[in-house]
Amino acid sequence: MKRLLVFVLLFLFGVMIPVGCTADSPDTRNPGRTDTNVLSIYNWSTYIDPDVITQFEQEYDVRVQYDTYESNDALLAKIQPGNPGYDIIVPTSDFVEGMAAQGLLKPLNHDNIPNLANVDPAFLDTPFDPGNQYSVPYQWGTAGIGYNIEATGEEITSWAQMFDPKFAGKVALLEDSRAMLGVVLIALGKNPNTTDPAEIKAAVDYIVEHKDVVATFAPDTGQDLLNQGEVAIAVEWSGDVFQVMEENENIRYVIPEEGTIVWTDNLAIPTGARNPEMAEKFINFILEPEIGAKVSNYVKFGSPNKAAIEQGLIAEEDLNNPGIYPSPETFNNLEYAQELGGDTQLFDDAWTELKVAIGQ
Repeated sequence: MKRLLVFVLLFLFGVMIPVGCTADSPDTRNPGRTDTNVLSIYNWSTYIDPDVITQFEQEYDVRVQYDTYESNDALLAKIQPGNPGYDIIVPTSDFVEGMAAQGLLKPLNHDNIPNLANVDPAFLDTPFDPGNQYSVPYQWGTAGIGYNIEATGEEITSWAQMFDPKFAGKVALLEDSRAMLGVVLIALGKNPNTTDPAEIKAAVDYIVEHKDVVATFAPDTGQDLLNQGEVAIAVEWSGDVFQVMEENENIRYVIPEEGTIVWTDNLAIPTGARNPEMAEKFINFILEPEIGAKVSNYVKFGSPNKAAIEQGLIAEEDLNNPGIYPSPETFNNLEYAQELGGDTQLFDDAWTELKVAIGQ
């Protein structure tokens, strides 16, 4: 299966090339190689076609060290104390803004990334990175509801429906304070970026009131719990659910009628990168229409690469799937999570309160 193949290949990449090489140190397997021949990438798990890595290595005579993480918080925890040697990272929208403000991202030289012209203007010059000074879009998607139609016995169309008592012990919530509280705020008719403590508390109270439906909080693994039949419903990122839908015909994904959070994951170069020149070559490579399409067709998230779409390179079944590429009307009902600075603590504190109240 694809997901197993990804894990095997990424494990092999990790074994073959340690991140901790010193600058300009030789590669013991090839005395002619130095750190300039190694590109170290830190990305979300199951988030690239392994063939793309192989093709880049062959075209640029470089060896890729590929490590993965499961959350933006894990990424931040790795980079914040000091970059351990990564050249490419993939933070989500609001984290780009926060990491840039902390000096954790290196400004990009757009002269080295001419393929930026292939990106849909809707994903450029965003509020979280005006002028794309620090990042370029990689993939985009939504936080929505994955469900097993056989287990639910009905189509799921709304956030409220997910909290129906008949689904007691059958729902996996996303282990992400901003996203999970954000979608409940949307369900309650509130702004997911609110900094009003009373509104945030209302979201917590709503989940606690319906705690009987909660089976677990899943750290970006809800799609697996769904696929394995451990839950009937899971709040998850769109592409993760679509990946397991290829294995299980009973699984569905929906953007709830109340709306949800939209996000962009972005390629960025962390401060202290050992090979920033090769990193910019990799970014430009990913933005080639054929490569961008290969990534999106594999991971089942939306492509920001307008040229890939216009050239008919995106799989037709994906392009026609409203869960991946929603209609303009649905898209207008989506909200970006914004960097809240110190007010993020309001969500963190509320999340701790929620977990205590539910007993998880």
